[in-house]
Parts: sequence; structure tokens; C-alpha cells
Amino acid sequence: MTGTAPTREREARPSGEMFSAAPSRGPHAPGLWVYLLVGVAFGIVLVKSEVISWFRIQEMFRFQGFHMFGVFATALPTATIGVQLLKRRWRRTLGGDPIAIPPKQLGKGVRYAVGGTIFGLGWALTGACPGPLFALLGSGVGVIAVVIGSAMLGTFTYGLLRHRLPH
Repeated sequence: MTGTAPTREREARPSGEMFSAAPSRGPHAPGLWVYLLVGVAFGIVLVKSEVISWFRIQEMFRFQGFHMFGVFATALPTATIGVQLLKRRWRRTLGGDPIAIPPKQLGKGVRYAVGGTIFGLGWALTGACPGPLFALLGSGVGVIAVVIGSAMLGTFTYGLLRHRLPH
């Protein structure tokens, strides 16, 4: 070893944009443990705030309680502010890679209506949003492994059929 930092290979996407083939590992780049700790902390917040509660989710879909709507009402502006801060101030990941948020092409909106309907039906039927599935598993709800397996199977199926679907 010569003591120099390893060079990172760069590849071009079809759009001409460059991206890194390997994750950043500079002297100040965080290890995966940072992301694990943030994920565990977020899971604890989800459990403690009852966002993963089947009762709270059913209560929301029956319009019998404000709890989940209140969470969404605070999450949306928080996310909006966070994304704007990322765009304007911090344009790099913790590992030093540039953050690029491409503009969204809405089209006619049919895919969003169909996808949102399928998402909502799955959420209502299982009583679990896909986000906190692992938090549910970690909190001892073992039967959620069936939902996790089904979500993974659905994702795999979408990957197989993606080229045939209208986008």
C-alpha cells in the first residue's frame, strides 16, 4: 500500500449522470452501524408513538380517531422542510456522495391512483404500513413475518413484470 486513498470507480447512467460504483469510505465516512442505530431509534419512536398499532391504523381507516391523521399532519411539513434543506444546504450524504433528487414526471396519474389503491388496500387488510414492518417484527409481532414475506414477493413480482407495465 502506498498510503493514498483508494480511487472510486465511476460509471455513467443512461442519462449521462455519473454515479459511484462503490460506497464512500473516506476517513470521516460513517460505517453501516450509524444507519443501523438511526433505524433502531426510528423503530423505537414508531413503537412508542403507537404508529404501528393495528388498533390505531384501523381507527384511522374507520375515521374514528385523529391520532394517525395528526402524525401525518406533522410528518408532511417536516419532510417537506427536510427535503428543501437537503436541496439548498446539504447536498451530500453522510459518506460525502452528492445527493440528487430528480424531478418527478406525473404523467396522467393513473399509475399513482392504481398504486395508491393497492397500497391502501394492503395497509387496511394487514393493519400495517410497509414502513414499520420490521419495527413490528422487532417488537414481538411474529405473524408480521408473513406480511414481510408477501411484501418481498410482491416487490420481486413487480421487478419481473415492470417492463410490461405502463409507466
